[in-house]
Amino acid sequence: MKFLNLGYARPDGACLRYGKPADNVLEPAESRALSSRSQTIADILTRAIIDHRLVPGCKLGERELSEIFDVSRIVVRQALIRLADDGLAQIERNRGAFVAKPSMQEAMEIYDALTLVEQGVAAQLSDRLGPAGWAELRQHVERQRQAVASGNDALADVLGQEFHTVFVRLSRNKVMQEIHAQLVRRTTLLRSLITADFDYCNLLDDHSRVVDLLEKGRLKQAMDLIDTHHRTVVRGYIMDREVFPEMTPAEALAPYLDGKADGATPIAPRKPAKSSGNGDGTAHAHVHLPKQDPAPKSRASAKKTNRGLPA
Repeated sequence: MKFLNLGYARPDGACLRYGKPADNVLEPAESRALSSRSQTIADILTRAIIDHRLVPGCKLGERELSEIFDVSRIVVRQALIRLADDGLAQIERNRGAFVAKPSMQEAMEIYDALTLVEQGVAAQLSDRLGPAGWAELRQHVERQRQAVASGNDALADVLGQEFHTVFVRLSRNKVMQEIHAQLVRRTTLLRSLITADFDYCNLLDDHSRVVDLLEKGRLKQAMDLIDTHHRTVVRGYIMDREVFPEMTPAEALAPYLDGKADGATPIAPRKPAKSSGNGDGTAHAHVHLPKQDPAPKSRASAKKTNRGLPA
């Protein structure tokens, strides 16, 4: 995204158009106010993308968004720039902004980056993490195990995703945490485009194995397992543009405009999973595959899910 070519206002308040500074550069106080409003809007748009209410390719028109949020178009532009910086939006010359549409190649690159970050964290934790940190990781894995055993698939998925966040947080490296968080946000777009031919809960053992290996000082094996873990997730992806239904921005953002964004309901997939043969036409949320060790291979299951974040 290029400020000079698009004539967009930067989040710091300066405005550049075709390489020339604007005459009406904002005062610091006014700039901070605009930045705060644009950040609030960017946060709402991000939440709507995460909840699959704004799907990849959805047009993010400045005029429409400025009317929805009752702000100036310059504030909307700043918000869109923030989304573009996070990889959640694409800004095209003479066409405007759209929710980003990641390709399969980009999916692979995102997970390659996640792998590199988490391998770096693993190297730090193997030398520095104390007993309390190892205990926290094991407790998290056990909570996910219990959720799977009790059939609470939604909680198991959340805990599986959160394991990676907890893992990186224990490094106490703020920059690493920010990079990792941005990559995880980008994986939310992938879930709007994909179905998965496997249930990544079968990778649950990878979490405990990584912890075991690192605690025993077997760093190389732990790093190899992190790489295999993410590659297995990507190999299960099937890019599918019709997974989630499309809404207008006004429809998608309505639940967030009353100050109760936490109450917005994430959108369910349009395409139901295939019948599990349980007689009622409904599909079990997970497909449990045999454990694949030591080198998992992508294997088709009897039904598809819409999952794909790090497990």
